Amino acid sequence: MMKGKAIQAAILALGLAALLLVIACAPPTTPPPGEKVVEIGDLPLLTGGGGTADQPCFLAAQDYVRYFNEEKGIPGVTIKLMWRDCGTQQAGFLSGYRMLVDRGVPVVYSNYATVLEGLKSQLEKDQTPFVTGGGTGIMLYPPGWIFSDASPQDEAATAVLDYFMQNWRGERPPKLQFFILDSTWGRSVSEKAGKYAESIGFEVLPLEVCPHVVIDAIPQLLRIREREADLVYIQHIITGAGPIMKDVERLGLQDKMQFAGTDSVLGASLINMAPVAVEGFLSPKALPWIDETEIPGIKTMIDRQLKYRGTVYERPEYVGGWFDEAIVCEAVKRALDEVGYENLDGPAVKRALESMKDFDVDGMAKITYGPENRRGDRYWAVYQVQGGKIVRVSDYWEVPIFVP
Repeated sequence: MMKGKAIQAAILALGLAALLLVIACAPPTTPPPGEKVVEIGDLPLLTGGGGTADQPCFLAAQDYVRYFNEEKGIPGVTIKLMWRDCGTQQAGFLSGYRMLVDRGVPVVYSNYATVLEGLKSQLEKDQTPFVTGGGTGIMLYPPGWIFSDASPQDEAATAVLDYFMQNWRGERPPKLQFFILDSTWGRSVSEKAGKYAESIGFEVLPLEVCPHVVIDAIPQLLRIREREADLVYIQHIITGAGPIMKDVERLGLQDKMQFAGTDSVLGASLINMAPVAVEGFLSPKALPWIDETEIPGIKTMIDRQLKYRGTVYERPEYVGGWFDEAIVCEAVKRALDEVGYENLDGPAVKRALESMKDFDVDGMAKITYGPENRRGDRYWAVYQVQGGKIVRVSDYWEVPIFVP
């Protein structure tokens, strides 16, 4: 057992070293002589429990800012990404946030939902808008300075719940099991989506939880097997979903119940970890998958990955990071158009975000905000693993709003 843990630690260390090397080798954005610079903030989770999931998102943020400066751009202005790893720690996040605000950045981006929920009043005090891909209902209502790229995870989960119920052929109510990361982000799904599930006819089973990094999910899965769940919805990141699905495979549960989970876990990594168990896996997605190269934004994203890094990251976190940074850069561009370089500040970026209506991110999705709307994109489809590939199996539809 100790030898296995040592090997796992060594693999994680090598992965982190490789990531830092990639980051170090990424060409910085160097503005031309005399060019004005606008700094935007980023607080990625490069280390700690959330690091494995957020690293591709950060690479995408770097790549999109470079692409924006090269191809879209703002005349006479270069956008520069200022960042600090928060290490999946509250103290690191708060100190990093303070550093960025003290530098005068007009907007910050991060997916660290656990800490961000408690920052609402401070953001208002600092007059700093915050864009995230990890929005929860309590962050977005009442509407303030936090803007989510899409509907919160509990609302997104309803796409899979509706899809499963539409295809249910049993005579009894189907049994739904939530298996979640033990955090605010994880529990936000089980509460609201659980009530929604009951309203459409599910029997919701007792909750199962696990930590950021899952070593052994066998005890939880044995309880789930005993309860005879029909649908198991995993609300986690790849460090949890991967080991869970490997244990599903060990127990042979993939033929006994349907597995599904959040959009942040369904990618090449999950398929590679448990290729047998993940077959048929369902997930809600607001953004197209990386195979859908007929969509201009997806093709551009792939072309730039190959140009900048020589490889393609088949991870949902990379797609999300690219999309989210497009929102941030567009907001800065609109704010500059309104107030000019010398007067650019957080309130101007907030107004720019609120002005977005059907902002088309190169065909990937459309973003709409407003004075009372912080959800961005509310249209989700269900995707499924079929023959080792990720394919869309439903239309996009507008998911409901859950008000805290």
